[in-house]
Amino acid sequence: MGYGKSLRAAIISAAAMLGAGAAAQAQEIKFWTLSFDNPEMAKTFQSIIKDFEAANPGVTVKLENRGTDEHKSALRVAGGSDQAPDIYYMWGGLGLGGEFVKSGLALPMDKYYAEYKWDDQFIDPALAFSKQYPGGRYGLPFTFRGEAIYYNKALFEKAGITSLPTTYDELLADADKLAKAGIPAFTFGGTVNWHVMRLMDEILEIQCGPEKHDALMAMKLNWADEPCATKSFEELHKWTSKYILKPFMGIDQGQSFNLFLAGRAAMMLEGNWLVGQLKNANKLADYGVFPFPGASRLYGFAEYDYISTKSKNPDIAAKFLNYLESTPVQQANVELFGGPANVNRNVKSSSADPLDLAWGKIFGQFHDVFVNGDQAFPLDVTTEYFRVINEVASDHLDPKAAAGELQKFIASRK
Repeated sequence: MGYGKSLRAAIISAAAMLGAGAAAQAQEIKFWTLSFDNPEMAKTFQSIIKDFEAANPGVTVKLENRGTDEHKSALRVAGGSDQAPDIYYMWGGLGLGGEFVKSGLALPMDKYYAEYKWDDQFIDPALAFSKQYPGGRYGLPFTFRGEAIYYNKALFEKAGITSLPTTYDELLADADKLAKAGIPAFTFGGTVNWHVMRLMDEILEIQCGPEKHDALMAMKLNWADEPCATKSFEELHKWTSKYILKPFMGIDQGQSFNLFLAGRAAMMLEGNWLVGQLKNANKLADYGVFPFPGASRLYGFAEYDYISTKSKNPDIAAKFLNYLESTPVQQANVELFGGPANVNRNVKSSSADPLDLAWGKIFGQFHDVFVNGDQAFPLDVTTEYFRVINEVASDHLDPKAAAGELQKFIASRK
């Protein structure tokens, strides 16, 4: 990534100050994170690592990238071995992040929060996830993500859609218009489980309302006894049977995105990270974005970096995270690190891209957030939630029976 000379000097100076006093003996920090969708992000990370290593003689940061499901699997294996990383990426919340806190792989980071004054540096919605776990503060916010509907402007125009939907019923009406024009409303990748789940999560939020939705995800209400849960599965089946590009159960999220770029479907339910992918494909002008209509809360989540209990150098690991999230580094790469939703409260976005500006309005529109189902549920319930959704989506389970199936599993847990 190209830096101005003065900005580059400021970053290097920050690295030197943040690295002052580091021991000179050889210390390796293994950092496991997801594969980068944007090549520019990969280059930027290498530059950040290089500057940190220069300011901390003897320290080497080794970055390892994997796909989403491979990353989860590798961490589960690492928890029972001596090959665990020093730092690992995982989502915040009681579901995915909580799995590794509960398994003992995550190190409490209270002393680092105090040492680096992170509570003063990060936005409150992103910090909230670090406080959800018993026994201390776990993880440091890396990004804060929102999820909304991207749409193909030309396909909306072809279907005669002249204004964006603001209610769930209007979204259904637009799906009918698209269908009459021979255009699938959405494209999803069914092989990764969590992609179709996003639609179910949004439908639950609308059909049940925030309070009841949260109670269902916390397993404090009986799914089988709540009519809104059954109605949500029925609505999901309506979408998957009538409005979604088929076949979707045999493709993954990346293939789904390529179909979206090719104009094979009108919409995708994706996060604000998709702006970078569209920019990389030179397709920004062809698309718009709007929040899922009818929901009073924004669908979203925080991504975190955790220090492992297996780390031999946790202080250096914390020092690197503090540098990675520092104001000079984040400001220099603001559009890559969240744009208008940067977790560092001192960082400002100057992007004039229409989609970034649209996301800025979306983030300003909502005060509350609800998280993805696979982050709200424990791992075993998430797996069953995926199974039930997939069975309904593939016509192998009557949607009227789906809530009961999920509740049966929840009731059988120890």
